[in-house]
Amino acid sequence: MLASPTYSSLVAAVVAGGMLSGCTGQAPVMDQEMAPDYKGVSSLRQSGGLVELSVAMTGARGEKDVSEYARCVAAQFAMDHGFGFARHVWTNVVFEAGVWRADAVYTVSSTLPKGLRTIDAEVTVQNCAAEGIPTV
Repeated sequence: MLASPTYSSLVAAVVAGGMLSGCTGQAPVMDQEMAPDYKGVSSLRQSGGLVELSVAMTGARGEKDVSEYARCVAAQFAMDHGFGFARHVWTNVVFEAGVWRADAVYTVSSTLPKGLRTIDAEVTVQNCAAEGIPTV
């Protein structure tokens, strides 16, 4: 189906507006070189197989870097508590005053959980170490 000129104009305006909003200088972008300073985990709780954690860092290139830090911490938590696997449930990321923060929830289990966002804890911790990402 061909788009009408009005629709095409609207799409172009939305795309252009999105590109401009990304140029505000509010948050780093992924094409920058990363100079991470990992601030640690401010809370870590487990309840009924769920792990909730909060991590903070500066020097990230974007949401992906701080989310990966949370993933590394979750994998180490799983291993430390006798679980071999984790599954990502959700992550909220904010950038404020130069600090990236991620609040994340994972499930942990001794067997591979169902779902697409599963984590083999041992492999993930090894990968994090190779990448220089602390697991706390």
